[in-house]
Amino acid sequence: MASSPDAARTSSPLWKVVGASLIGTTIEWYDYFLYGTAAALVFGKVFFPNSDPLTGTLLAFLTYAIGFAARPLGALVFGHFGDRIGRKKLLVVSLLLMGGSTTLIGLLPTYHQVGVLAPVLLTTLRLVQGFALGGEWGGAVLLVSEHGDPRRRGFWASWPQGGAPAGNLLAAGVLSLLTAVQSDATFLAWGWRVPFLLSALLVMVGMWIRLSVDESPLFKQALAQAEARRAAQRTPEQPPLVAVLRHHWREVLVAMGARMAENISYYVMTTFVLAYAVTHVHLPKQTALNAVLVASAIQFALIPLFGALSDRVGRKPVYLVGAVGVGVWAFFFFTVVDARSFGSLLAAVTIGLVFHSAMYAPQAAFFSELFATRMRYSGASIGAQFASVAAGAPAPLIATALLKDYGSSTPISVYVAIAAVITVLAVLCAKETRGRDLAEVESDPQVAAAGVADAKTVTA
Repeated sequence: MASSPDAARTSSPLWKVVGASLIGTTIEWYDYFLYGTAAALVFGKVFFPNSDPLTGTLLAFLTYAIGFAARPLGALVFGHFGDRIGRKKLLVVSLLLMGGSTTLIGLLPTYHQVGVLAPVLLTTLRLVQGFALGGEWGGAVLLVSEHGDPRRRGFWASWPQGGAPAGNLLAAGVLSLLTAVQSDATFLAWGWRVPFLLSALLVMVGMWIRLSVDESPLFKQALAQAEARRAAQRTPEQPPLVAVLRHHWREVLVAMGARMAENISYYVMTTFVLAYAVTHVHLPKQTALNAVLVASAIQFALIPLFGALSDRVGRKPVYLVGAVGVGVWAFFFFTVVDARSFGSLLAAVTIGLVFHSAMYAPQAAFFSELFATRMRYSGASIGAQFASVAAGAPAPLIATALLKDYGSSTPISVYVAIAAVITVLAVLCAKETRGRDLAEVESDPQVAAAGVADAKTVTA
């Protein structure tokens, strides 16, 4: 039987589910972005002190990029079990892994204390962070998408996306406060550790909130239907990964392509720009952090607005505006930053994040609507996280290398523009998904005949 939106309601009100997802993703992104910000400003000196400043930053960004390598593995593992046993349980595990690894980074010895063991331990903990985040994103957005009203799914599902700028805001804010009240020597000696150790407290808050919400009702219904069909036919259910690759490989490619411009532009314009502003433009560290902090606050307010807009005009038009916009803005971004003022840096990052928000806000609903319920966690996570290896992972590294080799920001702009072209082509190849009933695949005759693993893609 087909499910209606009313059938998806549970004892957990939607605002509570949204709040749990938003707070959890904020904490996880805080942990993740804290590493990126520290890599731009601190880790080159603390863990790679024998290199020149730009090379030290390059090595620090290399450890930053390594964390992305674990995200596809996290997507596979969390996606598999999230599609088998539920979204909520896996979200609790991801939060514990992320918070634990981040706290331990704050306790690491430096290169001067233990030598090469220090960057090895740092890299290992970064891999754990990446593994946890690889499973976090899919579960958080699906928990909201599968609870909400199809007519406003873009708006509600965009709130967990707000965890990215909120986490960046929190990370940049804490570091900015510490750099404002401490000398550079004190900050390098121990001040940088404080934000990492704060993660332990944040995780406790996030755990309390996440444990208080119900499992996705749509998942529970799909699980019951799958068990009934499996019992009647006495045939084993395909693993979610196999089902995704058999029936949703086109959607996986669309998601990967859609992520290219979104992911690359974000890390260039929020992480790499810190190193660029401080080491190349010679702006004070505090100025660079404050600019990213204010721009992240503006983006947090923009994301639900773009999410709501995608409910009115469709996911594709909003996404395409963001992709084209960020590709064009890339050629003005560094020129504005080079004006060497707080106002110019703030304008450059803010405008870039406006276009990024147009892609990032509808992404949660868009990706959720591409896949069937019993393979949705796997499909959305694989599409998003495998793309991050080619997109966000090397973005600060590539940008730093291009700047070092060419002494100009123009190649970096071309790099972002190429990513924008890829994203535009991918989104144009997709069908519009706005308003799709996420339960409709489960009532498809082919599903009833062959089982959930043989579901065909249904798009609105």
